[in-house]
Amino acid sequence: MSKQWADNKDGAFRRQMSSFREMISPDHPIYKPATGRYWLYVSLACPWAHRTLITRVLKGLTSVIGVSVVHWHLDEKGWRLAPTPIDQTVDQSQFYTPAGGIVTTKNDISCHVGTIPNNSQRSNIDSNFDPINGFTRLSELYYKSDPNYKARFTVPVLWDTQTNTIVNNESSLIIRILDSGVFEEFVPEGEKSKIPKLVPKNLETEINDFNAWVYNNVNNGVYKAGFAENPEIYERQVIDVFTHLDKIENILEKKYTQLIEKKSNDTEKVLSDFFTVGNQLTEADVRLYTTIVRFDPVYVQHFKCNLTTIRDGYPMIHLWLRNLYWNYPAFKDTTNFEHIKLHYTRSHTRINPLGITPLGPMPAIKPL
Repeated sequence: MSKQWADNKDGAFRRQMSSFREMISPDHPIYKPATGRYWLYVSLACPWAHRTLITRVLKGLTSVIGVSVVHWHLDEKGWRLAPTPIDQTVDQSQFYTPAGGIVTTKNDISCHVGTIPNNSQRSNIDSNFDPINGFTRLSELYYKSDPNYKARFTVPVLWDTQTNTIVNNESSLIIRILDSGVFEEFVPEGEKSKIPKLVPKNLETEINDFNAWVYNNVNNGVYKAGFAENPEIYERQVIDVFTHLDKIENILEKKYTQLIEKKSNDTEKVLSDFFTVGNQLTEADVRLYTTIVRFDPVYVQHFKCNLTTIRDGYPMIHLWLRNLYWNYPAFKDTTNFEHIKLHYTRSHTRINPLGITPLGPMPAIKPL
């Protein structure tokens, strides 16, 4: 995610295509599975990077693939990282926590968030450092991989420490790599039985179909609305977002009704099967979650997607969201509302020139 303004003549937003799209497999001539070889660079604010963090935790890979988190403020030079500490004996295990050593379980931002400057350097709160290359800018990874690189410097980045290059910077492909099973041999023995298959063969077609329209109309739809610089395009995109939220609501309502009847009104058992595709947690839930968890705190006000909120207008989506957040640590532990709200409201100066961060809604996510 970067400063991607609607610089086209019609005022419509168009997303940049990812440049690095290699896969990892035992058969790949270069990028083979290994523990400690690959490193993720992410933003906690970015929904695309958030997908990879959730998947990394769900797949038990927190001790296999390390993480560095960029600063929430995106300036004119792009994403930045904290300077490498003078003390090189810093415990590197901090980078194997769900969000790379940064506390992520704040359900509300501080009432004093407005006093936090854009150049804040709170250690392991605003960002952490790059122990692999010692870089302080994400752009350095791109130029090291390709000195002639001319596009935006986006997250996530999956880096190969052996060849010193970017393997992949497309989130949808990175989560497929993580889910492919190629790293499973490195997962601690006691954790292997808990690993879900996020794209099981019997649901793959349905997941792909669901992902396709959700991406175009919801995940990317909020950006097409928020970055529109033509009022007619904005109105058309907002209506499209809510039309497809209605579609998701109908899917979940039908599923919930069936589960209630099948589970004899046992809510706990209902929630254990309450997902978008099939009756198990899948990639479809991961990809939708990162947009929905940002919807009320950011997209309603910042991107003007304000026909209603999730909590007030979509009871089934709201229940699905809270079920994932409160019952699945991979979702809660990788969600940082402070990073999310500060990033959007401080980085998009064309939308919010004064850089004032709204305090609401409170709470950012309601109890289950």
